[in-house]
Amino acid sequence: MLQTIEVEIHYNGVIRPIETTVKLPAGRALLTLLEPVSYDTAHLSEQALAEDWLKPEEDEAWAHLQSVKL
Repeated sequence: MLQTIEVEIHYNGVIRPIETTVKLPAGRALLTLLEPVSYDTAHLSEQALAEDWLKPEEDEAWAHLQSVKL
């Protein structure tokens, strides 16, 4: 049975599963290298989103979720 397990490859070549409950089985495997995770998109959109986040209407909409009133 083919199985896909997400792993992290350390700089020294050690392969470790992302989920700590997964035990890598002995045997052969194929490895697909993924693009490195980039958070640049989140940083680029932060300013545009902040315009909406900082509106008084947003504070009112989420006020019921605040445990402490400011």
